[in-house]
Amino acid sequence: MSNNLEVGTIVVGKVTAIKPFGAFVALEEGKEGLVHISQIAHGFVKDINEHLSVGAEVKVKILSIDEASGKISLSIRATQPVPETQEQDKPRAERPRRPKSKKATVNNYQDPQNNQSFNSLEDKLKVWLEQSEKNQ
Repeated sequence: MSNNLEVGTIVVGKVTAIKPFGAFVALEEGKEGLVHISQIAHGFVKDINEHLSVGAEVKVKILSIDEASGKISLSIRATQPVPETQEQDKPRAERPRRPKSKKATVNNYQDPQNNQSFNSLEDKLKVWLEQSEKNQ
C-alpha cells in the first residue's frame, strides 16, 4: 500500500459499483474499498442510489485496512460536517398517557365483572372449612 492509503486519511475516489449494502470506491494504485450503507450519510439511508451514482467522485475517509485480505473500509459521512439537528436528536412528541391506576394488591383487588373484593387464599380456606363443617 502506498503512504497515502493509511487509516484516518481522507482521499478522493470514484464510485465503481453500488450494492444494497454499500458502494465500492476505486482508490489509487488500483485499490478498491467499501463504503458501508451506514457510512454514506449522517441520516438514515434507505436507498444508496438517492445519494450516490456509479462514476461519481467522492471524498472518503479510510476507516480500516485489513492487510491480510486487502479489504479497505471507507466512510463518506466522516468527511462531512455533522448536521446541527439530526432527525434522531429531535424531541419526540409526547403521547397522551393513561391515568395511573392503583396497583392491585392481594387485599384490595376489585373484580370489575362482579365487584367482589379479592380474598386471600387464607381467607377463602377459612370460609370453605366453615361451609364444609356446616354441610356434614
